Amino acid sequence: MENNQWWKKSVVYQIYPRSFNDSNQDGVGDLQGIIEKLDYLKLLGVDVLWLSPVYDSPNDDNGYDIRNYQEIMQEFGTMEDFNLLLDQVHQRGMKLVMDLVVNHTSDEHYWFMESKKSKESPYRDYYFWRKGKDGREPNNWGSVFGGSAWKYDEITDEYYLHIFSKKQPDLNWENPKLRQEVYQMMRFWLDKGIDGFRMDVINFISKEPGLPEGEIHDGQTYGDGSRYFMNGPRIHEFLQEINERVLSDYPVMTVGEMPGASPKDATQYTDPNRNEVNMIFTFEHMDLDSAPGGKWNLKPLNLVDLKENLAKWQTALHKKGWNSLYWNNHDQPRIVSRFGNDQEYRVESAKMLAACLHFMQGTPYIYQGEEIGMTNVKFESLEDYRDIETLNMYEERKALGYAHDEIMQSIYVKGRDNARTPVQWDDSEHGGFTSGIPWIKVNPRYKEINVTAALEDPNSIFYFYQKLISLRKEMDIIVEGDFQLLLEDHPSIFAYERNWKDESLLVFCNFGDKTIVMEDEDLLNRFPEYEIILANYDEADPKELRSYEAIVLKGK
Repeated sequence: MENNQWWKKSVVYQIYPRSFNDSNQDGVGDLQGIIEKLDYLKLLGVDVLWLSPVYDSPNDDNGYDIRNYQEIMQEFGTMEDFNLLLDQVHQRGMKLVMDLVVNHTSDEHYWFMESKKSKESPYRDYYFWRKGKDGREPNNWGSVFGGSAWKYDEITDEYYLHIFSKKQPDLNWENPKLRQEVYQMMRFWLDKGIDGFRMDVINFISKEPGLPEGEIHDGQTYGDGSRYFMNGPRIHEFLQEINERVLSDYPVMTVGEMPGASPKDATQYTDPNRNEVNMIFTFEHMDLDSAPGGKWNLKPLNLVDLKENLAKWQTALHKKGWNSLYWNNHDQPRIVSRFGNDQEYRVESAKMLAACLHFMQGTPYIYQGEEIGMTNVKFESLEDYRDIETLNMYEERKALGYAHDEIMQSIYVKGRDNARTPVQWDDSEHGGFTSGIPWIKVNPRYKEINVTAALEDPNSIFYFYQKLISLRKEMDIIVEGDFQLLLEDHPSIFAYERNWKDESLLVFCNFGDKTIVMEDEDLLNRFPEYEIILANYDEADPKELRSYEAIVLKGK
């Protein structure tokens, strides 16, 4: 493995700064709060910290609406604090990756403020401005956050495009001057010494010229424009230009968030010979517990679907590109509540899910709190929720006649605030996150689920993650080996084999709460001699898998 592919052996830890650790007790996490916890992250063993946006922002979408790319959000601290954080991360032998949000800016960004002043503004073409059509929006696209994707502006009697919030106008990447400004901004951060970028919805930056009407699906008011703004006609050209103009000068890691990208797309995006991105975030496995009509329409996970999906990505990218591996992030509910059992088997199922993911090929991502088994939250009042997507969805569904309890159930299962409650550091008030009033309530389970308790228990989820991370460093087969799915149709066992040179690993994970007696003798005979290198129960036996049990065998 070449040195400039250091990310292949790395494990990334995502920090959502607002909810991580509050050093000045104002109820909002901050950069100094992250610095206070670096030794904890070093103990866990992660190599790379990915910070969700810390740039100056009015916070309509928690920092993903950027007002100034080269200033730090006041609530989080100063540029001096950032420089200190970067230095302290590097002193501990870790790396720091920033969020790059360049599909859109805030409507308070200087470019947009200038852009809307007149049709003659030199910044006009930095965004998508269009005349209305027949007295309404320029096309029928809906916004990801509900409503139309267009907002009317009286100053010039035109509409601007916003795929997300109306305070997040989309940038027009067709404009070479705009691209040049983005590249200068990227260099500003790379020259400070950051180690890469996680690129927010980066496959949205090329739109189909003409912005054609989208198909209106059943039960929807607006058209689905996604086929015209995802994986657009110039996306590969733009990514290669970013690489040529900026990234090729730095030994960095890039991961592109790419909704709607298939394994076939991913082999192109991540093929090292094409110089686009190192890996992408896929969303397919995150949609498997959604019924038709979107993520808020719930259905139980069918494990056979999950196995088929993850196996497809593993095999498609092997020796061609590179996978990112994740269960959780700031946009997803907590995996132990979602695919595990967050009550009587919380510890076992959290460990099982971790083992299942971390023995695959790719770069694993751990989201803050995942390593202690943090769970979804059920706030009784809608007023306790903060996420714009959640609140907009509630209003839309209420207007369509959905019952309050039914909407709340969707929020409990799928809402983004499940991931955004503060990290639970100890069992003191607000989980040790702050002594102030937290910007969003702490999950009431902080008394039993917290970092202090995890560090005191040698059998905790934390130490299981620590072991997984160290195994990836020690065993090249985890990084290099091929992937073979076993027991494809079994309704509750996820089993797979990894092979590399003369080494083999066999991974068994029980996704159910019933004990399964393994009847497939051929499967167990694959390894006449083996050692158990990891298990989440004492006294493990691969012939009988208990509730949410995980066992990893190494062939001798």
